[in-house]
Formats: sequence, structure tokens, C-alpha cells
Amino acid sequence: MTDARRQALMALGTGLAAILISYFLLDRPLATWSHAVMHRPSWCIWLTWIADVPEPAAVVGLAALGVAWLCGWRPGPAGRVVLAVCIVTLAAVAAKDVLKFAFGRPWPETWVNKNPSWIDTGVFGFFPFHGGAGYASFPSGHTTAITAPFAVLWQHAGRFRWLYAVLPLLVVIGLLGCDYHFLSDCLAGACLGCLCAALYRLARAP
Repeated sequence: MTDARRQALMALGTGLAAILISYFLLDRPLATWSHAVMHRPSWCIWLTWIADVPEPAAVVGLAALGVAWLCGWRPGPAGRVVLAVCIVTLAAVAAKDVLKFAFGRPWPETWVNKNPSWIDTGVFGFFPFHGGAGYASFPSGHTTAITAPFAVLWQHAGRFRWLYAVLPLLVVIGLLGCDYHFLSDCLAGACLGCLCAALYRLARAP
């Protein structure tokens, strides 16, 4: 087993352990505290908006790269990184939608059509393949969308790694401060984004 694969497996195992710890010990008290104390401040809402950028940017970027390729352009190292960012972001977002349906987790609070939630009705857990907008909390789509592109950039530009970690962290702070997600939802979204980036790198390896 290569060092890269060993590191990826260790990171995945650590992520899964963190998700389980959060689910059993942290999710409910943190959501309860956020609801009682934070009251969804505007600055937390603004932080969540950061995650609205990567998906449409990836679509535009992929289209622009396709047009450039048809016009004769061939990607150099920087172009291949941009291509990887676009592909990984869109793949992670698509995977997130499938996983949301598969896990069927209610939200921390009630948002849609009086959906069951931890705060409003005391419902907590997973209802696999239930379907519906009220059962789509896990994994966090916002965290997935912001983590995937920066996980790719993390692999290529070391001196800016602090920035690539800070922006996903800010989104998670916003999501938790607004009580939009449980902590384990965010951890799962981060794991998914990183996993998609790692799998793309593995596929590109000689």
C-alpha cells in the first residue's frame, strides 16, 4: 500500500470516528445550544453564503474549459488543476444528493411543511430512503460544496493551505450558528468533499 493510500485511509477512518462521536455525544446538545443562544445571527447566515459559489463556478469553469479546448487550447499544469477543481466539485455535489436520500436524516429544526426535527418535535436519527425535503440533513451540502474544491487546491498549492482550511471552517461555523445542520452533517460533508478529491487524484495517478 502506498503512503498516499495509507494516509487517505487513516484520514477516512478518523473522519468516520469523528462523525460517530459527534452523532452520539455532540449533535443534540450543540443544536439545542445554538437554538437557545445564537438565534440565527445575520453574520452566520452570511458565512453560509460562501458555499453557494463553488457549484455554479464549477459549471461555468467547466463550460469555459470545454470551449477553450474546442478552440485548440490544451491545459497546462494550472489548467489541469482548474479542471480537477470543477470535476471534483460537481461530482461531490451529485454524490451528496444521493447520500441525503440514502440516509434520510431530519434537520435540527423544522423548515419545510412541518417536517419532524430535533428542536420542534424531538426527532433524531436516520430514516434511510425516506425521501422528501424534510429528510435531507446528512451530509451537509454546503460543507461538501465548499470542501471539495479546496481539497483539490490543498494538494497543489502548499503556501495557501491555511486559506483552503479557513473558508470551509467559516461555512461550518455559519451552519452551526444558524442551526441549519448538526455537527456530524458538516463532518460528513467535509469527508465527502475530501474523499472525492482523493479519488480523483488516485484516478489520475500513473
